[in-house]
Amino acid sequence: MSVGAIWQNIEVPNFAFDPDSFLLEFVGKDKRAKFSFTHPEKVELPSEQDLLCGVAEVDLTPPPGMPKAGYSSNAHDGNGFRTRIRARIFYLRHQKTSLAIVQCDLLGGSAVVQHLVAKAVEEATDIPLAGIMIGATHTHAAPGQFLGTDFYNRFASNHSGFDPAWTQFISNSIAKGIIKAYENRTRAKIAIGTCEIWGLTRNRSLHPHVSNETVKDKRLEPQRKFHSINPKLHLLRIDSLDMNNKTSPMGAAIIFSVHGTGISMRDHLYHSDVWAYICGQIKHLVSKNLGHEIVVGAMEGTHADVAPAIVPGQAGFKEAKRIGKSVGDEAYELYCSLGKSLSDNASLAVAFRELNIDKIHTIGGVSIPDRPAVGAALVAGAKENTTPIINQVPPFRAGFPRPHRESDPQGSKWVIGTRWLQPIILPKSSFPRVLPLQIMRIGNYAICGLPFEITVESGRRIAEKAMSELSSLGVDKTVVSSVANEYSGYVATKEEYELQYYEGGHTLYGPNTQQFLANAVADLANDLKSSPNGVLQDATETRRFNLKVKEFMRQKGNSQVERTALSEVRFFDPNPSVEGYYELFYCDVDPNSLDWNEKMVSIQSQDSDGKWEFAEKNGYKVDDQGWDIEITHQGVEANGHKYRVRWYDPAFKLGRKHRFYLHENRNQSEWWSDPFD
Repeated sequence: MSVGAIWQNIEVPNFAFDPDSFLLEFVGKDKRAKFSFTHPEKVELPSEQDLLCGVAEVDLTPPPGMPKAGYSSNAHDGNGFRTRIRARIFYLRHQKTSLAIVQCDLLGGSAVVQHLVAKAVEEATDIPLAGIMIGATHTHAAPGQFLGTDFYNRFASNHSGFDPAWTQFISNSIAKGIIKAYENRTRAKIAIGTCEIWGLTRNRSLHPHVSNETVKDKRLEPQRKFHSINPKLHLLRIDSLDMNNKTSPMGAAIIFSVHGTGISMRDHLYHSDVWAYICGQIKHLVSKNLGHEIVVGAMEGTHADVAPAIVPGQAGFKEAKRIGKSVGDEAYELYCSLGKSLSDNASLAVAFRELNIDKIHTIGGVSIPDRPAVGAALVAGAKENTTPIINQVPPFRAGFPRPHRESDPQGSKWVIGTRWLQPIILPKSSFPRVLPLQIMRIGNYAICGLPFEITVESGRRIAEKAMSELSSLGVDKTVVSSVANEYSGYVATKEEYELQYYEGGHTLYGPNTQQFLANAVADLANDLKSSPNGVLQDATETRRFNLKVKEFMRQKGNSQVERTALSEVRFFDPNPSVEGYYELFYCDVDPNSLDWNEKMVSIQSQDSDGKWEFAEKNGYKVDDQGWDIEITHQGVEANGHKYRVRWYDPAFKLGRKHRFYLHENRNQSEWWSDPFD
């Protein structure tokens, strides 16, 4: 059966797959997707003297029923959402280089998505494969099943398998966004800057971190406590230019280092975690104070051992909001300060390499093992979200390394199932074998996008190695961004690895991984220096995938059910972990007969003349585009499907009545609840 047959009911007008090259077939008991990509040779662009920029935002929120990625078997299927899952796109073009930074509320980037998007936009835009970066916030409350390896499609989520329909939905949504940003490009000015955020993140794996020789250095002793996180928040500000050279706010792209684990692994809702509040707060403050609606996105820095500094035992929406809005406040100050340094003279360059470690696993005299291995410490989980009982049992317990053997390329790692049996259960081909490495130069900054979760100290060492090559290009700041363009596990330093905490156990390619990766990035940076026109594209000639399939995203439904209330609106008082909220149960069509990536619910208030208008709270619109409206699917009712909608932390205008307003959605007309006050 062709993929086109499975995806025929998903509206994807931008492009379609060739059914002869992208087929599903049964191999034994497994249904597998086998497909490949080839891309045209890089075409030299005509020189563009103006700096051109465009921005766009697309909604990736799926219907309920998708497995959530990040907490592995401890996660749950999504049953609705509290905040939207989005992708933000930032297009830049200057001289002979064009690029698109895509920042997604997903666990990580995906080589499948990157290649699908590149194919989708290659004729409609001027962006080559090398110029497309699929970055991510690494939220643990968004769906998985779109990655380029069987291993992580199997173990990142609570269910196993690659979902073709979900993957194409993501890819086409992003492609539409890139094309929109490209078509709306305009003359612009940009500025990039950095601030430091303290007190809102913590190192969750402090013992391995302070074992690093660079951290143990006595000269750093007074600062060890503060040296343990990456406090740097980097922000790219984009302003449009009108005919009179007057600037107007247009977009902001952020890189910051914090795990997307503010929401509990026990929660069933889709959520973009602390990032919803970081991006939302900046967007709100720009709108409120500067009078412009802008696109704000974010992606990870070096976050592998950095967690949000939530109150112990209080993971959830209130703590995620507290931390996210506080980061957003400080990022907004940086955003405003960059208004003074906006420039339309920004050098751009891109370099992209797909490193095939089946062929190359020694660089600069540093080798990684040909065979990856999963460590026992991975099963016990990371410090703030451990697996009960197992996390206390050796050899799974953090900090219980195996006696070192010089002859073992996996060093102190306890290999689950032993190094003889694990390859039988987990074949090498199921692991990441092609590593996408990417460098984007924007002015005096270079962003290194890598497919791993990278610890703070690993990131510092990789950045220093890259800077040794990039400084001659006029780059004086190198920023490492984790989980870009694929998800390939962790990178811990050799010292961190030796202690075998979660980060070391999840470093698949042994204790030399960080040094190997730093050398690979330095080689890419060196090659970029000699690349004409600032574009290096060293992709695999034919990129092949062979993935085990499991379908979770259902075909669009067409049921006809009249919306009706199933309860009166009730208010529930707040408690230490949950805000107060109004709640309504109602009946509607099945979840797949609704477009969950469209606006669904708003709050309306009644003015003194009896006219209903959409409500605002402190300048925020009160609807499901923010963070105070939650919608969940509650199961099947006799006459349809049961849903619950909540309005959290409500604020009334005195003397007014309010009501839940359900927007027109696919086959359903608008509907509203009885008024309440």
